[in-house]
Amino acid sequence: MTMIAYPPKPSPGDRVAVISPSSGLPGLFPLPHELGLRRLREEFGLEPVEYPATRTMDSTPAARAADVHAAFADPSIKAVIASIGGGDDQITVLPLLDRELIRANPKPFFGLSDNTNLLAYLRNTGIVGYHGASVMVELGRPGAMHPQTADSLRAALFTSGPYELRPAERFNDVDRDWADPATFDREPPSRPGSGWSWVNADRVVEGRTWGGCLEILGWLLMADREIARDPAEYDGGVLLLETSEELPSAEEVFRTLRNMGERGLLGRFSALLMARPKTWSFACPNSPEEGARYAAEQREAVLRAMRVYAPEATIVFDVDFGHTDPQVVIPYGGTVRVDGPARRVTVTY
Repeated sequence: MTMIAYPPKPSPGDRVAVISPSSGLPGLFPLPHELGLRRLREEFGLEPVEYPATRTMDSTPAARAADVHAAFADPSIKAVIASIGGGDDQITVLPLLDRELIRANPKPFFGLSDNTNLLAYLRNTGIVGYHGASVMVELGRPGAMHPQTADSLRAALFTSGPYELRPAERFNDVDRDWADPATFDREPPSRPGSGWSWVNADRVVEGRTWGGCLEILGWLLMADREIARDPAEYDGGVLLLETSEELPSAEEVFRTLRNMGERGLLGRFSALLMARPKTWSFACPNSPEEGARYAAEQREAVLRAMRVYAPEATIVFDVDFGHTDPQVVIPYGGTVRVDGPARRVTVTY
């Protein structure tokens, strides 16, 4: 079994790396990126340090791997934060990474979406990562950071110990144009949340997490990359799943989970935290009613697979992580406690 440990935390005043291991979108959309950098300085007291490929679109996997190595190897850098996860080829960076260099220099890494690749890599290297909190999206949110997001990120960055998650009273998943300066004049609109939904909530589960963005997990499974050789690695763990702005169909979600089940993975987990799905994109601008239907179909697809492969697992739907606003940070490879009778979820930062 892989021995997984929490890396040392930064303190206010420390330098933190900002890298783009997935996509150099800061070069196309500097407004949210610059806003996120400013908030790191002014609201979190950290000094962001950008690396060469951070604002470079179509940078090579080798260039991005070099930035990862430089960020982890520099002793003055105390954490590493992804600019964004909005790419689709971070899987090509993984073979170029030096696992021993990174293992010798453990640091907190924050990212999501395509950064599921690096989070899974770090877990297999023995380092707890953090699913969430990219510079452009969460730190660069128009108007202000959402208080729930900011509180979670602050706790994950600077503290160690339990942190209880709570359902968001209101949420948003509709994007606005980052190229338009007017986008940043006000906070995005929100609508009422419906809380979490529980299945098999008659037990308490505590275990280490694995998972991330479902689409990326599917690619890792197809490439047979960063998946534990011994499925027992995941026994009793908590599976994290979220879907992206590509809005995968319910059938695609089911088939990915089915394949995880056929591989002997799905039944290993004692609990599943399923994020509130993103239901809107520029390519598919669903109405609230259409979005609700999409979310309901996805939920049924998840239940359909879980009934077959993990019928006794505790499931919590619509947890506020992944491609949603607000967004809480979940430790990746760290410990999560899912208390069904009390309807509480507590992460350990």
